[in-house]
Amino acid sequence: MNGSLAILNGRIVDPTAGTVTNGGILVRDRRIAAVGLFECPSDVSVIDAGGAHIAPGLIDLGVFSIDLKAFTAGGITRAVLMPDQSPPLDHAALVQRAAAAGKPDLWIHPLAAATKGLAGAEMAEMGLMKAGGACGVATGRRWIADAGVMYRILCYAKALDMVVISHAEDGGLTAGAVATEGEYATRMGLSAAPAIAEAMAVARDIMLAEQSGARLHFRQLTTKRAFDLVRDAKRRGLPVSCGISPAHLLLSDIAVGGFRTFARLSPPLRSEDDRQAALDALADGTIDLLCSSHDPLGPEAKRLPFADADPGMSGAETLLSLSLALVRDGRIGLSRLIELLSAAPARLLDLPGGSMTVGAEADLILFDPDKPWRISSDAMASHAGNTPFDGLPVQGKVLRTIKGGVALG
Repeated sequence: MNGSLAILNGRIVDPTAGTVTNGGILVRDRRIAAVGLFECPSDVSVIDAGGAHIAPGLIDLGVFSIDLKAFTAGGITRAVLMPDQSPPLDHAALVQRAAAAGKPDLWIHPLAAATKGLAGAEMAEMGLMKAGGACGVATGRRWIADAGVMYRILCYAKALDMVVISHAEDGGLTAGAVATEGEYATRMGLSAAPAIAEAMAVARDIMLAEQSGARLHFRQLTTKRAFDLVRDAKRRGLPVSCGISPAHLLLSDIAVGGFRTFARLSPPLRSEDDRQAALDALADGTIDLLCSSHDPLGPEAKRLPFADADPGMSGAETLLSLSLALVRDGRIGLSRLIELLSAAPARLLDLPGGSMTVGAEADLILFDPDKPWRISSDAMASHAGNTPFDGLPVQGKVLRTIKGGVALG
């Protein structure tokens, strides 16, 4: 295909208009040229959607690995890369190299490391990294304990008009912990930290963001107290937002039973009360976007005792499928789900994509929201299949991923 394409006989999911309508998409020169019902030109390639849904390509904020096959399988056309690489993305040249890694099939948008080596002590050159292609600045997997350092990061980010992506766990409470404090951690004899570690980090960072005027996004929040703090910050008009993964919406700490290391995540799975609070926060708009937290880890990191295994999950290719459960359960509508997965991250980071309007880049997916299949860690396209949903029957699957009018995979 040469970038001129007509997708016909589909169901168009428009996250901006909040609608699902019958029709198709015409693509010219890598951009959307027509939406809905149109006369199909004779000089374009044609895909018959056969009633499948057509939506903007997903934009996944906060992946830890460049995993092109997994992204294509999951309908992700833009991946926002965390700075936790080897070496960390704390220099403009490293940011530039990461940004070029997926083109032209998929665009990688790196986040700049907030501190040198992600050590939390000395600020990195955010301005140079922004010029090198960084779409935001992130603290990485850890919270920055030094309030003075975090305040300076927020002030510089405000001057550079960059959003700060923060990891919200007070390290003084979570050091050495592998689970959330509660009945299941106690029964299993696991080192655990209280869930308030998240809210304590959120409270401090919100106060610093308010003082500096910077935009602040919490990559993943998972507890009721943290959601209450963000909800209050939004009510007061502060530029604070947050995301969550489907795992923390669908699983509680019960899932770590049997010492299942695939269920060792960061942040750790929470209590059922916190999971229900997360679903409420999704429904009322406190949660701004969904992300996969894609972190494929091989057997050397996961086939270990629970306390020794690395936290993380392979989530890119199951992101849409798992999230569709929220629609079937009546938590949110389909167009709202696509907004959470595409339009919202595009808006937060000022990225192209997430739109079905004429002139927008033709980053699209075709998916069947009802197609049944079973998640299998051994059959995943990802570098590794460390998913806590191994063996789970699901409904909804990406059929085709299209980047700039060109079908991938």
